[in-house]
Amino acid sequence: METRKIIHIDMDAFYASVELREQPHLRGKPVVVAWEGPRSVICAASYEARQFGLRSAMAVATAKRLCPQAVYIPPHFDLYRRISQQIHAIFARHTDLIEPLSLDEAYLDVTRNFQNIPYAGEVARMIRAEIRRETGLTASAGVAPNKFLAKIASDWRKPDGQFVLPPQKVAAFLETLPLEKIPGVGKVTLHKMHGLGMRTAGDLRRFERGELLHHFGRYGYRLYDLARGNDNREVKPGRERLQISTEITLPEDLPLIEAAGHLPHLAEDLWRQIVRKKVAARSVTLKLKTADFRIITRSLTYSSALPDPAALLQAAHTLLARVPPQADDAFRLIGIGVGHLTPEGQQRQLWND
Repeated sequence: METRKIIHIDMDAFYASVELREQPHLRGKPVVVAWEGPRSVICAASYEARQFGLRSAMAVATAKRLCPQAVYIPPHFDLYRRISQQIHAIFARHTDLIEPLSLDEAYLDVTRNFQNIPYAGEVARMIRAEIRRETGLTASAGVAPNKFLAKIASDWRKPDGQFVLPPQKVAAFLETLPLEKIPGVGKVTLHKMHGLGMRTAGDLRRFERGELLHHFGRYGYRLYDLARGNDNREVKPGRERLQISTEITLPEDLPLIEAAGHLPHLAEDLWRQIVRKKVAARSVTLKLKTADFRIITRSLTYSSALPDPAALLQAAHTLLARVPPQADDAFRLIGIGVGHLTPEGQQRQLWND
């Protein structure tokens, strides 16, 4: 079987970097992308803001205490989407095997690329150079034999860097890799691992499959493979969505109540899409991804169309209450979507909860 060449591209502080591109006089200042309000949370923080401890999903009220001098800019998701489309068009010059993860990151399989370049690291450098030249933004890249390793590698030399992990160096790399770098290892799982004497993926590799299954349930199978650098998932090109949706991949795993802090701005963003596409929606779906990559969805369908963003947010909170408690209360993604779409011109009935 041919060894795959996978690139994970991750834009650097994407929302904040876009805003700094639009307002270059703010460069060098701590910039926060967030709506103002007592219950608002940060969508993104510039690297200067991160030096003060500010991060995505942090409450704005907390951020203002930590860094009173930060500059707050409301998010402009339509702009972020347009630039994301521009970036994905750059990807498409090199391969048609592109799996978007969010507006600012994607997997690319360049095993066979359009330029027939033998080295994936060179393809990654070309893509990053094109992104910088055409958008004025920087991206980081991880290059590895599979998706798991490529995603870890893209974070290794951020910002504006790349890290190539060839197959022959995987075992040595994993030997000292901190466990918290493994996708799905949240605070509860990490605590349990520490109790078993594990600190690195190398320590994890010394446990048998049955032992990991005993301690971590079905996730133990996944841990057994990841500790050995095994990940057979293919890069799956994105399919056209049958609904309108928006979601955010959290920079760190969060308890459900904290992840839910993103619902107000997700609802506002989604409503703008509904208005722009001139449709009405009768169903709402809440999507969550747990720390161990399980997808949880809850949906509601109404007899008539949602009248406004407040109703959309109310529906999202109703669905949130239907999510069962998780053994490891840690989530890496939250999103909402709408379906049962009809043209806006059709007569709307009064919407009732």
